[in-house]
Amino acid sequence: MRKFLVVLDESPECINAIRFAALRACSTTGGVQILSVIQPEVFQHWVGVGDLMRAEARQVIEEKFAFFAEKMRQNEGIDPELVIREGETAKEVLAQIKEDREIGVLVLAAGTHGDGPGPLVTQLAGRMAGDMPVPVTVVPGGMTLEQIRSVC
Repeated sequence: MRKFLVVLDESPECINAIRFAALRACSTTGGVQILSVIQPEVFQHWVGVGDLMRAEARQVIEEKFAFFAEKMRQNEGIDPELVIREGETAKEVLAQIKEDREIGVLVLAAGTHGDGPGPLVTQLAGRMAGDMPVPVTVVPGGMTLEQIRSVC
């Protein structure tokens, strides 16, 4: 089975990447893997505080995932998989792709702000695009659900 890997982060446009991945997976009998990356803590010498912050971040991720997973099950019949990693986002995305051989496509969403498509798109679909082990699909952050449906 080919999986569409999507990054769940704080950006509002990640919803478009999730929608696109779910619709493409449904139309190609693939799967969806949602990756969320917890950033390394600045104050790592305060172990208790760092552990608490990590636990809170996991809880927020799991709550967001539960919401999107339910929508995918209801709308597309897709049961997505959640992966939580810790580190720098671009490196963890690449590590996940290399570790899971079923990932066939990385789906990212471009930002809608005037300062470019966003750091992850710039890194993975720009500077590193030639070395990516899978194709990268960049979904414009300003696309409507109807537009996404029409291309899927």
